[in-house]
Amino acid sequence: MPTCSKIARLLAAPVAALPLLIAAPAAVAAPFEPPSPPPPPRAVVGGERLGLPGVQVSPLAGAPALPGDLTGQSWIVADAASGEVLAASNPHLRLAPASTLKILFADTVLPKFDRDTVHKVAPEEIQGIGAGSSLVGIKEDLEYKVEDLWRGVFLSSGNDAVHVLAHMNGGVQPTVAEMQTRAEALQARDTRVVSPDGYDSDGQVSSAYDLTLFARAGLRNPDFRMYCATRDAMFPGAVDKNTGQRGSFGIANTDRLLGKYPGLIGVKNGFTTNAGSTFVGAAERGGRTLLVTVMHPSSYQKVYDETAALLDWGFAAAGKVTPVGKLVEEGETVAPTPTGQAGGTAGAPAPPPHPTPSGSAAPAARADGDEDGLGPAGWAAVGLAVAAGGAGVLLLLGRRRAARG
Repeated sequence: MPTCSKIARLLAAPVAALPLLIAAPAAVAAPFEPPSPPPPPRAVVGGERLGLPGVQVSPLAGAPALPGDLTGQSWIVADAASGEVLAASNPHLRLAPASTLKILFADTVLPKFDRDTVHKVAPEEIQGIGAGSSLVGIKEDLEYKVEDLWRGVFLSSGNDAVHVLAHMNGGVQPTVAEMQTRAEALQARDTRVVSPDGYDSDGQVSSAYDLTLFARAGLRNPDFRMYCATRDAMFPGAVDKNTGQRGSFGIANTDRLLGKYPGLIGVKNGFTTNAGSTFVGAAERGGRTLLVTVMHPSSYQKVYDETAALLDWGFAAAGKVTPVGKLVEEGETVAPTPTGQAGGTAGAPAPPPHPTPSGSAAPAARADGDEDGLGPAGWAAVGLAVAAGGAGVLLLLGRRRAARG
């Protein structure tokens, strides 16, 4: 049988470790914190249905059927005054906008310069324009009125006119940044601006919904409305070397519906190899103004045919459909989509299951020297160490007895 002194020696090792455990800071388990709730899903600007795929329309009794041969990847029909969206198909689909992005350019820069301001074009202002760009024919070292430059933008879709105006505004890149800021102010969240003229650029996108917001905002500016409704104009030309007189030449609006569709106001067409055809149109009939945007139909001519068909439908359907969404106003708060979490209000995440009471702080871990210094978790660790030592002693005694027997 082991003597008491032997047992004491066997226990010495775990007991000797106790001062070390007590002296060392105990590893205190972090207080339980419930996981943070996920952020609420981003709201669909204009209403939840505008974020759903496919055609969205809610006809009432007597409503006409939508045109049956639409090929546009994305389109929208909206009332310019009320902002009601009468029908749409994938209106938030992000696609290359082509020259319809010039609507945002005009929204951003048009209010800054008086139309009678005269500007002499420096050579660098018409450099760096994308290959194959549409041009109005601006010449370096010649003077142009601002109103002539805007006619070059709206009628000829001239990227050279855009670049000159952008340089007047401080440069191409500062103008791109201002356009992005303007898009965000209008809550056009689908739009990313890379070039001021809409020339195909990696990552540059917009949507039928956003382009319609830009057109609606632009039409509230009388100068914008005037330029986009202009069918033809004379544009300043080069100086005749023999006479010293400056000539001019005619330009015509590339909008194929202007002057053909009854009541059409404008707004802007666009085409690039990447974007295909895109068109934003506005028309008035019976005191009502409708906006239609069609993006990426199956062919160039289809963009005009489908815009005309949707305008016809919109005028016939007004008052006979329930709106499926709305065009938001600048500065209007967009309510987040409800999360569906228990306890959360509409559009706001539910609070944590165990919120800290108001006015009280969560208990902090004790610092060294506070009361017993260990806390429950520390003393539990000591107890486990002693128990482990004791178990080791008993195991060792058992082996010795077995050896003696």
